[in-house]
Amino acid sequence: MQPFQAIDDSARRDPVGRILLARGFRDFGDGLVAVLLPAWLLALGFGGAEVGLVATLALLGSAAMTLGIGALGARVDPRALLLAASALMAATGLGLALASGLVVIAAVALVGTANPSAGSVSVFAPLEQALLSHAVADTRRTAAFARYSLVGSLAAAAGALAAAGPQALTAAGVTELGALRAAFLVYAALGLACLLAYRALPAMPPAERRARHAPLGPSRGIVLKLAALFCVDSFAGGLAVQSLLALWLFERFDLSLAEAGLFFFWSGVLAAFSFPVAAWLATRIGLVNTMVFTHIPSSLALIAAVLSPSVEVALGLLLLRAALSQMDVPTRSSYVMAVVTPAERTAAASVTAVPRSLAAAASPAIAGALYAAGYAALPFILCAVLKILYDLALLWAFRHLRPPEER
Repeated sequence: MQPFQAIDDSARRDPVGRILLARGFRDFGDGLVAVLLPAWLLALGFGGAEVGLVATLALLGSAAMTLGIGALGARVDPRALLLAASALMAATGLGLALASGLVVIAAVALVGTANPSAGSVSVFAPLEQALLSHAVADTRRTAAFARYSLVGSLAAAAGALAAAGPQALTAAGVTELGALRAAFLVYAALGLACLLAYRALPAMPPAERRARHAPLGPSRGIVLKLAALFCVDSFAGGLAVQSLLALWLFERFDLSLAEAGLFFFWSGVLAAFSFPVAAWLATRIGLVNTMVFTHIPSSLALIAAVLSPSVEVALGLLLLRAALSQMDVPTRSSYVMAVVTPAERTAAASVTAVPRSLAAAASPAIAGALYAAGYAALPFILCAVLKILYDLALLWAFRHLRPPEER
């Protein structure tokens, strides 16, 4: 058997493994860029308003592409769409490495794959989530999503830690701008690595695509209600995206790039290991309860952190928030896939992701404007309050709609 044939056969037997490998590559890149993007803009002479604007455009572009994925899901092979997205990721890294003016950087953010939140807002996510749901049984679905989120979060944490690399290059004599450009080239290389990982996935025949990827039908009402609630959560999250939080740490406590990268590394590690805990907890109290009753304490920790006068207390509370705030990620994805028909999963993932991306796209610019106006803590407090309201509304609206494994 030829080596490439062996890889292809392995991918057919284990598509989950290829999806997890690709997610590791792209989330490492997201974690790297989320910390580097504000540092890059600051090095070019821009400030908080420009950081917020670029973050908004990046999220807006992601929303538009995710909407396109939902429309194409039943007509185009998901493997081909993932390959195209990987090529775009490589082009995004090259574009950021070559850009220096705000207009060009903003354009690359709009049409590229740069993710200022280092989270699950991504053009890749709806396709991966649908393929993952089809590959496992209902009883293993939440655990599979926990593993999927675990890999992504650990990779993003490692990417954040790697953000200290440019500082090391600068100490070795490389200019600051040159060192940051080199890091964006690493992001481009990770896009090519994703392309190779997805390339090993089997192509899906047209008949199977139509069976697995249908437009929304019987589950439309449920999906639209979830999408509306997720909008509130994502708008709130956009007020405290990682790039803005990094900027706040740079200016509030004078953290260096290496110190911020180390902090976001440990934040990512704590978030990552909360995912298996979330899967375990969901088997005992249910998916919706897990989402709500871990989210509210994390929002309270965020409020306390930004009001803290001490860097040690603030970072401790932010780490507590990191350990709790992402436990709704695998449970939310699993819940959406569980309460719709199997054929609607790609459409449901896209329809719930697009409003989230649009809502998240609006808020970083608002947060950046508030930050520039001297209200540095206000965006984070608004984020926490809105998230608590979202949690209470989700509990009230969906406490009785249970996934198959909870009935």
